[in-house]
Amino acid sequence: MSETLDLLVIGAGACGMAAAITAHDAGGAVAIVEKRATPGGNSSLSTGSIPGAGSRFQVAAGISDSPERMIADLENIAGKHDADHLTALIARECGPLCEWLIDDLGARMELITDYRHIGHSVERLHAPKSRRGQDLVDDLLRFVADRDIPLAVGNGAERLLIDEGGSVVGAVVEGVEIHARKVVLATNGFAANSALVAQFCPEIAEVEYFGALGSTGEAIEWGQSLGAALGNMAAYQGYAAVAYPQGQLLSWTTIEKGGVLVGADGRRFGNEDDGYSGFAAKVHGQGEFAWAVYDSRIHDVALAEEEYAEMARMGAMKWANTAEELAKAAGLPATILADTIAAYNTVAQAGEGDAQNRRKFAMAPLQAPFAIARVKPGLFHTQGGLMVDEDARVLREGGGIIDNLFAGGGAAVGISGHAGAMGYASGNGLITALVLGRRASLRAMQDIKAAA
Repeated sequence: MSETLDLLVIGAGACGMAAAITAHDAGGAVAIVEKRATPGGNSSLSTGSIPGAGSRFQVAAGISDSPERMIADLENIAGKHDADHLTALIARECGPLCEWLIDDLGARMELITDYRHIGHSVERLHAPKSRRGQDLVDDLLRFVADRDIPLAVGNGAERLLIDEGGSVVGAVVEGVEIHARKVVLATNGFAANSALVAQFCPEIAEVEYFGALGSTGEAIEWGQSLGAALGNMAAYQGYAAVAYPQGQLLSWTTIEKGGVLVGADGRRFGNEDDGYSGFAAKVHGQGEFAWAVYDSRIHDVALAEEEYAEMARMGAMKWANTAEELAKAAGLPATILADTIAAYNTVAQAGEGDAQNRRKFAMAPLQAPFAIARVKPGLFHTQGGLMVDEDARVLREGGGIIDNLFAGGGAAVGISGHAGAMGYASGNGLITALVLGRRASLRAMQDIKAAA
């Protein structure tokens, strides 16, 4: 490691590793520090899904897509918010990003054509074959190791180093000063900091957090101490169906392909078309638990996802040949659940909106044998953070930038709307992490070379 690094990356999730790889390949001296004993953060807990509008993989599959279409999709779900400039940037860069990961680096990913998931009008998600974010993280770790980029786990940054002119010049890590020409904050969001969640996202503050434990909001606090602007701080990613007691995500494919969620009274309580994030607050509002109801055909589709297959082996779902038997297996009112399924099947057969205004029925009506799984809502990721420009430079409240400081991923403002979870589209967290991580390093190295 050189005496003064070109780039110090704080955080070893997808954002931090993408930033480090990009800086190294541009000729920079770079190192990563990570406070947790294991790298990956929320990236490891995700499905590893990355939107890639206009990628060559879509073209090969005959899927017509473009950045403009993705911008329209994102604006449709999230509306206008504090980071509209990033929505356009990310839509332009996500296709080339997927090609960089797969073609240039060798990531084990593929275009998903089995489903679109919430927020996308065409199949544009690219993910590991396993649908596990850990596989993407393992690939990134391999790329970091291949380049001999120093990665120090169990080494938390305590504060930023600031010179007399107010520029960031490094960080104090476990009591040691590490000097760097540029610093990237890739520390994830603040969902594991209950005080910050209560302050900025009160509607979800009582919901259990299921994300990475390292998401404690240091970037927000460091940035605020330097006068950084914040954006979209009330936005978050929820998940409506965390299997209980397994504590793993019940694949939303079970709902997207035609399943429903019911409460303890056996009745549906909202429009599942809102998606796994947007529907989380609705699940929280109706009671402690909900139950996902679907059928064996949908189950067979979801089995292609490793995590779901693992949960099936764990017995997360119960089976029955009638709605009444299904209710008995789950401890729900038999007559009411049977009526709920029958009413839903009627509108699904007709393809018309029902009392909950659902419009997408996919493989429904549901057919025996039926499956049911007990679930609860969860908080997974905050979607607000430090305001940054298109080069991921941290912006000051009132204008200007904080010299030498960049942010990406959960540390930076997201593109999932101004508040709540309804603006979250699948892949928004990872795509923000990877695009901004790369943009930060490219701009940092450009500035360093220009000043040489």
